[in-house]
Amino acid sequence: MIRVRPSQQMRDLGIVQYGAPILAETARPFGLPDARETADTVISQLLDAMERIHRAHDFSGKGLGLAAPQIGIGRAAAVVQPPGADPIVLLNPRITAASDEMDEKFEGCLSFFDVRAPVPRPMQITVETVTPDGSTATAVYERGEARLISHEIDHLDGLLLLNRLRPGVAPIPVEEYRKTAKATGRAWSYE
Repeated sequence: MIRVRPSQQMRDLGIVQYGAPILAETARPFGLPDARETADTVISQLLDAMERIHRAHDFSGKGLGLAAPQIGIGRAAAVVQPPGADPIVLLNPRITAASDEMDEKFEGCLSFFDVRAPVPRPMQITVETVTPDGSTATAVYERGEARLISHEIDHLDGLLLLNRLRPGVAPIPVEEYRKTAKATGRAWSYE
């Protein structure tokens, strides 16, 4: 039996992979409300891609996020699906405040799904977004939601989790991560 690498499976599901120039570019913001139709189309495409991914992988325990550049669209939109909650749509998001308190958890990325890496992130963030009608909305996210949303906003800023690693820390193959988590009983989870 031929085993497909996780990154190849994501590529087959339409996810742009590490090395593609769009992943290193800053996403273009929407001029809302004038660009509402375009924003709605991009969000619909993100939700469709997330549905394909959900059919292939179970992210129910950790949540799932996807940014428009990961499906080849250089626009400032992302969708985050926290565990057991409704999707969070992010248009032109920016982090306006972050807690000093940090934690470090292993993260994966659909754009290079063959590895996992320990990434330090703030435990709480305040995020400002623009609604489709052009108004500004602000929300505070904590713990797992803060991690998921920070990860996706990084994508919109042309950053990958590799840009967030502490000096001297490197990603590990997903197989090694799974073995370590299983052996120690310490697989991370969002609380």
